[in-house]
Amino acid sequence: MSEIIALSEENFETETTGSLPVVVDFYADWCGPCQSMSPIFEQLAEAYEGKIRFCKLNIDGNRKLAIANQVMNIPTFLFLKDGRQLDRHTGSMTEAEFEEKLKALL
Repeated sequence: MSEIIALSEENFETETTGSLPVVVDFYADWCGPCQSMSPIFEQLAEAYEGKIRFCKLNIDGNRKLAIANQVMNIPTFLFLKDGRQLDRHTGSMTEAEFEEKLKALL
């Protein structure tokens, strides 16, 4: 199983920069659409292991980061490359739609 990094204020900056593109899932445990996206996120993390870093950030414990990244609804996915946001998606999406966004990062 691939590693999905749990983000917090302590590690957000270091984990979202670097040589690999990054996908950040802003979610909450009580969010139905977030729960439905979780298996897709995990499958794609496995498929793109070593090519893209997959991270999750629980907004309930990290409100400042959610506000700083202008996350108003969840789930919200940020697609980052070289420390810059290239794309963003709010709400659910199919695995095919998600994979298209990942391919654009590579």
